[in-house]
Formats: sequence, structure tokens, C-alpha cells
Amino acid sequence: MNAFEQKRCKAMAEEITQKVFINEELFNAFCEVPREIFSPLKAHAYRLDALPLANSQWISSPLTVAKMTMALNFKDADSVLEVGCGSGYQAAILSRVIRRVFTIERIEKLAKSASQTFRTLGFSNINVRFDDGQNGWKNYAPYDRILFSAYATQIPEILLDQLVDGGILVAPILHNGKQFITRITKNGTNLQKEILEECLFVPIIDGKE
Repeated sequence: MNAFEQKRCKAMAEEITQKVFINEELFNAFCEVPREIFSPLKAHAYRLDALPLANSQWISSPLTVAKMTMALNFKDADSVLEVGCGSGYQAAILSRVIRRVFTIERIEKLAKSASQTFRTLGFSNINVRFDDGQNGWKNYAPYDRILFSAYATQIPEILLDQLVDGGILVAPILHNGKQFITRITKNGTNLQKEILEECLFVPIIDGKE
């Protein structure tokens, strides 16, 4: 990253802290990941807005990325599975605070593009899979954390099985026609749910394209 990009990243991170609480690790993560490399709209890359991608997808607002990441309580997490890689921006932020990141994307073009971006940045701790994210990624399970980057009406059992006992899953879940960031903590067969706040995501879609 050049000095100009670094300055823009830091300014964006500071703007985030004025709106939501983020800890020092996450603040530093926002400073280390140039958002413009993930966005087709370079001029607007550092605004706190969601931005359009190809295939009717979106790169989440940095505020949403901040809220979702903080909801993971990532401090002791060693591995995270992300469902819905998109441009890869959320996975890149996760890779700065969690040692191993596994991310799944159902649109082949986006999966390839994200992999290339991670290589360009030299982020070698992110693994990308082209698949329907609702299947999870069994080979590397169980995961300490699971994050959905698209909204669901319910969480597939297969994904809860891939979460460690005591692990946390964060997803936008539809409730009475509105989406809410929801944190699910797994304690044996018991799932503790917390509704955190309203949000807006694209829906999870079956299959791959």
C-alpha cells in the first residue's frame, strides 16, 4: 500500500470509530486492507457505503463489516468460515484478526477474482472455495467462528455441525420481514441467540453459478 492509500484507510477507520465501537485489532485491520482493490468504484471506495459489484452483488459498507466482525468476539478464534465471499473485503479484514480464514463463494467469477486479489495483497492465510456456501467446508471443520455475508431465513444444520462447541456464528437473519445481525453461541445442543441490530444484505441463494 502506498502512503496515500494508507492515509485513506486510516481516515476511514477513524470515521468508523465515530459511529461504532471497534477494538484496536480491528482498527488496525481496516488500516491494513486497501478497500479500493475490492471495489469497481475506486473513487467511492473509502466512503462508508455499500458499493455495487458484478452479478447483482454488493461490497458491504465498512460499518457493516465492522459490526459483523465485532459480533464474532474474535479474540480467541483461530479459524473462521465465511459464507458469501463476494469481493473478498470482509474475508481480508477477518484475515488480519483471525489466523485462518476459509471463505466460500457461489459465483465462480467472484471466487476467482477474490483469490487473485488476496494473492496480489500477499494475504496467504485465506482459502477460497467455489461452492454453495450453505454446504459449509467440511474438510477444515470444525471452525471457531462462522460468518454469513448474506441473509438467511434459517441457519442450515450442516453449518451448525461445523461449528466448534462454544463457537459463535454471526448471520443476518430474517425476522418478521426485517433482517437483523444475529449472534448464535453453540453450547452442546443448546443454541443461544442474540439479536444485535437491523441490517441489510442480499439473500443467500441456493446452488452455484
